[in-house]
Amino acid sequence: MYERFRDKFVLAALALTGCVPPQESSSPDGPLLIDGGTVVVMDEAGTILEGGAVLVEGDRIAALLEPGAPRPDGATVIDATGHVVIPGLVNTHGHAAMSLLRGLADDMPLLTWLNDHIFPAEAALVAPDFVYWGTLLSSVEMLKGGTTTFADMYYFRDDMAQATVDAGIRAVTGPHVIGFPTPDYTTPEESLADAAEFMERYQDHPTVVPAVAAHALYTTPLDAVEAAFRLAERYDAPFQIHAVEDPSENVTARELTGMGVIEALGSIGALRAGTVLAHSIYLSDEDIERIAASGAGIAHNPQSNMKLGVARAAPVAAALAAGIPVGLGTDGPASNNDLDMFDEMDAAAKVQKFMLGDPAALPAETVFRMATMGGARVLNLHDEIGSLEPGKRADIVLVDVRRPGLTPLYRVYSHLVYAARGSDVSTVLVNGRVVVRDREILTVDEDEVMERARGFGDRVREVMEGIAAARTDDGTQEDRQ
Repeated sequence: MYERFRDKFVLAALALTGCVPPQESSSPDGPLLIDGGTVVVMDEAGTILEGGAVLVEGDRIAALLEPGAPRPDGATVIDATGHVVIPGLVNTHGHAAMSLLRGLADDMPLLTWLNDHIFPAEAALVAPDFVYWGTLLSSVEMLKGGTTTFADMYYFRDDMAQATVDAGIRAVTGPHVIGFPTPDYTTPEESLADAAEFMERYQDHPTVVPAVAAHALYTTPLDAVEAAFRLAERYDAPFQIHAVEDPSENVTARELTGMGVIEALGSIGALRAGTVLAHSIYLSDEDIERIAASGAGIAHNPQSNMKLGVARAAPVAAALAAGIPVGLGTDGPASNNDLDMFDEMDAAAKVQKFMLGDPAALPAETVFRMATMGGARVLNLHDEIGSLEPGKRADIVLVDVRRPGLTPLYRVYSHLVYAARGSDVSTVLVNGRVVVRDREILTVDEDEVMERARGFGDRVREVMEGIAAARTDDGTQEDRQ
């Protein structure tokens, strides 16, 4: 399926968008051996191999080799000396195309940010080329920072998916519904009418995991949320939804359905393994029990939550104690404003310690597990990604610890969570394919992507000046709640 897709669509996309084909990424014909680093396996035992090796055959991890064990002949070798070798990081929530809106509206509450700035900007600006180039820009940023899988909900799903294929990143994405007209569809029903075609096309795709998203219960009627969930259920696909990011969401949900957000989702069967509850900040004890019993997971976005002035931290420690899968997300680059998962790990650990008054809350190893296997579990992809165990997809990241901020190295998890940043990543593999080498993206022309982004910036400034003028004339912006 992958080859047919590439033959039919990639050259057409390049021609339409003007993207310059880059140098070829590296996919050796034979085995690939990543040798000599500190290998953080992320298995249940917490195995770390000092001076170990990871053998890759095709798109899978074939074996882990102890220091001193015989190395196979004929393998292409990546020297990992001075590096920590980790599973690719998993970003469980975001809106990648919003990289083109980064810095547009800051220092304001969530609903003001959405209703007065983001929704009007999207209505005026978002189109297929905007989504393609914005997603491509974010994909480059994520790959260079060690993220190999990300979950996304946004508009123009075909263009979004194509950008991720071109970049070589693994994406969990697909049809998206919201209860008002959007740049790509007028109604939720219209959005779902041809959604099955997307789900069918990407079944068994090597890097695109088809998923379905509903924006939130405060923007989308419960029957539309249920219809979106049924589509996800039909394809055994992940289902994404924003959940209790703001305290008003439960109030609105009760007015509309007679139930709080989590109870309402449970009433339609939407709580199950593979359901991604983004944010999940204002959870009651009963909500936590309900989620834990269902197998659904939480995408925790600490930096976005802090930046938008959310008055409390998501109850991550309590959720983990209840057995709920919890992963980390950056949220969109317009509300974070970066896509650095190392930065997100650092924030996740520290905000729990601060809010709970407990320095032992959320230890470094726990947080790193959230960014890898935890995120994989939230997306129901833990059999395929999230650790360096043999048989899994070869999504592998090399972190260069020969840097002033990472020298000397005592405790690996401490350095990865509290000291490392995305800029310390040197090499990245997705599906056994080297997509970043020596901090250079190999799959797309980064200069071309940046130039396109700058061009969109001029358009965004012009549109936002008009929106601001209209708001001044009208005295207010229509509230879409």
